[in-house]
Amino acid sequence: MAERPSLLFYCQHALGLGHLVRSLTLAESLAEQFDVVLLNGGRFPDGTRVPAGVRVVNLPPLGHDAEFQLISHDPAWSLEEAMRERPRIILDTLATTEPAVVLVELYPFGRKKFEFELLPLLDAVHSIDPYRPRVVCSVRDILVGRRDHQSRHDERACLIANKYFDMILVHSDPRFARLEDSFRPVTPLKVPVQYTGFVTGDSSPIVVSPQDRLQRVLVSAGGGMVGEPLLRAAVDAHRTWRSQLGLATTILAGPFAPEPVWTWLQQQAAAADGLDVARYLPDLRTEMARSAVSVSQGGYNTTMDILRAGVPAVVVPYSEAGEDEQQRRAMRLEDLGVLRCLRADELNASTLADAVIAAAASTPAHAGLDLDGRVASVRAIAELCAADRQVLA
Repeated sequence: MAERPSLLFYCQHALGLGHLVRSLTLAESLAEQFDVVLLNGGRFPDGTRVPAGVRVVNLPPLGHDAEFQLISHDPAWSLEEAMRERPRIILDTLATTEPAVVLVELYPFGRKKFEFELLPLLDAVHSIDPYRPRVVCSVRDILVGRRDHQSRHDERACLIANKYFDMILVHSDPRFARLEDSFRPVTPLKVPVQYTGFVTGDSSPIVVSPQDRLQRVLVSAGGGMVGEPLLRAAVDAHRTWRSQLGLATTILAGPFAPEPVWTWLQQQAAAADGLDVARYLPDLRTEMARSAVSVSQGGYNTTMDILRAGVPAVVVPYSEAGEDEQQRRAMRLEDLGVLRCLRADELNASTLADAVIAAAASTPAHAGLDLDGRVASVRAIAELCAADRQVLA
């Protein structure tokens, strides 16, 4: 039997958990054909499931604080110490892994603050002789807008992509969002772009028996670091939908929710009828499908869970500091009849309660989007490797 090729996968989640969740989902499918090593640059929450066949190398964890400043998430490492150590670990892992493919999540379309380690990695890959690894970018459906310097950002990203990358995988259904919708450089992008469909844990619908359905609103805030406004509004709105619809509420604070927020939520749950709180539930999409209404932010993975669960949903997109990606996704899905979008600047207990009551009385549309992104991504990367093997033969 031929030796399985190795694949080195770089992932850096900076604020929430979405990038890590999607990368682990992809890594699980890639492990069917590759020996996968995942370089994880952010916090790795306790209980995170590592797929079989995937080896995780945790770098000294870095991320953003609430002001989007780069910080160390491990008190054992200062920011400066972590920034010195991480490139060494990455290059050592590259050398020991000897990958056929280096898969980089998001960069160069984002993660500019991590170029201190990404550019050395890419230069090292291109210096491997005689046959270097293929370099692939994994990027979501919609990129974050850059306000006043969008054109400069896009041009720079395009030049880096043209220099270092062999393929760009866009994890989107092109009928929903295309790369050029949020990326418009002056220089033509020469790297082949493949649309994979959306990446989900499983593309099949979730079937829940009537006896397993719960008369509740499930409120989730992703990683929880920036979910406090939604969580507080949900606590206050709970009284309305409890009295009018008889719905209980389960609030998932998220593993990164600040301790004062978590303490406050526990106090509210102890004092309110029908209100429960937890840090997280292990199978969010199934818990959504069991609920009467889902309330959440609008990250990529959460909206994919909504699509799979087929649950009436209210999405309050995160939109601080110019982050417009969630709102653009949520508005497009609202246009398709999949969910209801409540803008963050309109969020309060009254507007959230009204949105939930309206959602509870509705039936979400079936969008018919391609959710087989895991399969298509593996196929695209495998075909790239197969083409290399044919050349070598």
